[in-house]
Amino acid sequence: MQTLILLGVVGLLAQLVDGSLGMGYGVTSTTLLLAIGATPAGASATVHLAQIGTTLSSGLSHWRLGNVDWRVVRRIAIPGGIGAFLGATVLSTLSTRAAAPLMSGLLLLLGCYVLLRFTVRGLPRGGLGRPLRGRFLTPLGLVGGFVDATGGGGWGPIGTSALLASGRLEPRKVIGSVATGEFIVALAASAGFLTGLGHSGINLPWAAVLLLGGALAAPFAAWIVRYVPPRVLGSVVGGMIILTNAHTVLDGGLLPLTPTGQAAGYLLILAVWTAAVVHSVRAHRADTAARAAEPEAVRG
Repeated sequence: MQTLILLGVVGLLAQLVDGSLGMGYGVTSTTLLLAIGATPAGASATVHLAQIGTTLSSGLSHWRLGNVDWRVVRRIAIPGGIGAFLGATVLSTLSTRAAAPLMSGLLLLLGCYVLLRFTVRGLPRGGLGRPLRGRFLTPLGLVGGFVDATGGGGWGPIGTSALLASGRLEPRKVIGSVATGEFIVALAASAGFLTGLGHSGINLPWAAVLLLGGALAAPFAAWIVRYVPPRVLGSVVGGMIILTNAHTVLDGGLLPLTPTGQAAGYLLILAVWTAAVVHSVRAHRADTAARAAEPEAVRG
């Protein structure tokens, strides 16, 4: 019972992160599932099964608000589903000993990306431009889907960031299109895990509780966007993911570190994480002050 309550909290927190940043549900929830003892393949399978419900709800909401570019969705979702199925199949065939460092390593890289993305560059920005081409969208979807399945997350960080960086699509439609396409990715990944693991490899009660927690969190995500700066939240979440998965490098056998060296490594991560959050808070305050002063400068 305590595990189910904890998983409900995990689903709630993961959805709050994803709803606030446009990315992070898979990375956050998979990281926390691994922390409570789930196997790599089981964690990713459970998260993707829960995401079938959360992404369907998210996609419908974005569609109703006019935030979906269906041409982009078609170009990234189909190859994304293919990549997710292949990634799930690959992860299902690996032993736990081989899969654990693979998934933790990918999550560690994604955590570093999220931390740097929101600390250094701030909020995602984009603009209108020429239509996005299939030769860009197809490989983007394929890679994003594969990484999402093998790493337990990554569709949002990869897809959203690449589309925003292209400068050819409104930010709201980037978020909406990527979120809508993720339904196909979650569906394909779940099919891949069912093929590779069977029903016994997926914890259905865990998936149900994760889905329930995510559904309950959806209304509060809008509140977080309004009152908690996404730039600061991104730095906090990125650091948490790095710290949780740092054992792959520090005490997972990849580096010949003594206990003292491992402790120093964790302290260094905490110091960098703290500095990143402080920088994000200061940068947010500076941006807010600049926006408040802009009308006065225009009038002057």
